[in-house]
Amino acid sequence: MTATIEAPSTQPSGRFWLASYPEGMAAQIAPLGHASIGALVESCCAHYADRPAFTSMGKTLTFRDFEAASAKIAAWLQARGLEKGDRVAVMMPNILQNPVIIFGILRAGLVVVNVNPLYTPRELEHQLKDAGAKALFVLENFASTVAQVVSRTAVRHVVVTTMGDMLGLKGLIVNLVVRRVKKLVPAWSLPGHIPFTQVMAEGARGRIKPVSIAPDDTAFLQYTGGTTGVSKGATLTHANLLSNMEQIKLWIEPTFRIKQRPEQLVFVCALPLYHIFALTVNGLMGIALGGHNVLIANPRDIPAFIKELTKVRIHIFPGLNTLFNALMNNPDFTKADLSGLVLTLGGGMAVQRPVAERWQAMTGCAITEGYGLSETSPVATANRFDRAEFTGTIGLPLPSTDIEIRDDDGKTLALGEVGEICIRGPQVMAGYWQRPDETAKVMTPDGFFRSGDIGFMTPEGFTKIVDRKKDMILVSGFNVFPNEVEEVAMSLAGILECAAIGVPDEHSGEAVKLFVVKKDPALTEVDVKAHCAANLTNYKRPKFIEFRTELPKSNVGKILRKDLRG
Repeated sequence: MTATIEAPSTQPSGRFWLASYPEGMAAQIAPLGHASIGALVESCCAHYADRPAFTSMGKTLTFRDFEAASAKIAAWLQARGLEKGDRVAVMMPNILQNPVIIFGILRAGLVVVNVNPLYTPRELEHQLKDAGAKALFVLENFASTVAQVVSRTAVRHVVVTTMGDMLGLKGLIVNLVVRRVKKLVPAWSLPGHIPFTQVMAEGARGRIKPVSIAPDDTAFLQYTGGTTGVSKGATLTHANLLSNMEQIKLWIEPTFRIKQRPEQLVFVCALPLYHIFALTVNGLMGIALGGHNVLIANPRDIPAFIKELTKVRIHIFPGLNTLFNALMNNPDFTKADLSGLVLTLGGGMAVQRPVAERWQAMTGCAITEGYGLSETSPVATANRFDRAEFTGTIGLPLPSTDIEIRDDDGKTLALGEVGEICIRGPQVMAGYWQRPDETAKVMTPDGFFRSGDIGFMTPEGFTKIVDRKKDMILVSGFNVFPNEVEEVAMSLAGILECAAIGVPDEHSGEAVKLFVVKKDPALTEVDVKAHCAANLTNYKRPKFIEFRTELPKSNVGKILRKDLRG
């Protein structure tokens, strides 16, 4: 962590980056207008009652419908004896039930535990036990996983829903196709489970009992590998999420000075709502702005995804580099009219310049890169939304946010020096759930969260990530950052995707190995090495090239270097 990218400047003082803010941008967010997320939802649903709120598979819920459905969930949970602070797990993709259940749980004064539906039984058991979840909502497609572990957990109420439960008569056909034609529902047995339709019927006969929720009460346990080891629950309060939503709302305003504000913003929700990026940007932001979220249940089905994009005029598109890349490499992508795009938001992983430049050329909208983590609710920094250029950085600290680059001893480094990105602000978590030891490792005495990401800050206040601590490759004493190798490789036209890792080398300690997925079948190892030799200094060049038909990815599309390391 001693390498420098440029000659260091003086040590920063104060929020010097405010000089780079859009004109008129507030340095701080205003006091929160609601004490809880539930209060925000109720207010927005009343204000935007007749507007469409969520659409999935051709079925749309208005804000009025959404309020009524989430109220049924809340009333049912309370009637089952769950009390303020109890944890409820949600294990499903982006279907209408998902936001209805999440916000119903919050309105009941309970805590949401988001679960990746593709978890293995081992991963699911760990999370349910660690959270102490008392209830679980699951899509039937994943019920077989639940059946293998639920008896060893504290879960006492299991609600099972089907893909078609909120689609009306069309739902019968959808369920038939899912079960019989596509065979997407493995056999399962959960004695005593409650069908979702029964929950809605029983909830309709009850009423929500008022619960006093304070801003610092827990809203979500958002599980993450974090900067170290085993999956931990980031404890996110109502104030954490509401603050981050207000920060993004402020940041988005300058956009409408250069692009006309639509009567109703339409968001595409391709990232899963159990992921913090979509939860805040699509879920909370969509509701707060009276927006319409088009839910994509399976974004990996690119042809089906593109068909959805042709049906509606999208204004805001949050996504990952891999998703944008996959869309553009499908010949049907040109059929989608994305001329209405106001914002394309890139997060979750580095946006590569070749992908960003191609996206802007094809859609007319730049990819604006931001940065955050589960522990920061998630957004900590973002590039300016009113500028079209691709900066290659993660942008400026959001209002009410401080960023410092620190060394291993916690000392603040000079501008241009590489160290750990540390974050302080109202969006930073309360800590890891029941893990004071792990919390102490990442929280500094003066309130900064140590992100585990390595970067530097420019004199203008923009932060550039050079990589994760654990991903850094050490070649003969020189630091090599995989992101740089990958970005160079991606500028070669014949490469579709790539990932760089360090492998043991008897001469240099470690050497760079590049895994490549071809776009051009004629691409050779010689081509790749020649391109890298022309663009990278010797120690950064891949010594080994391995061609693959695909790269391992998380369920949100992030390339998993750890799986390549084996």
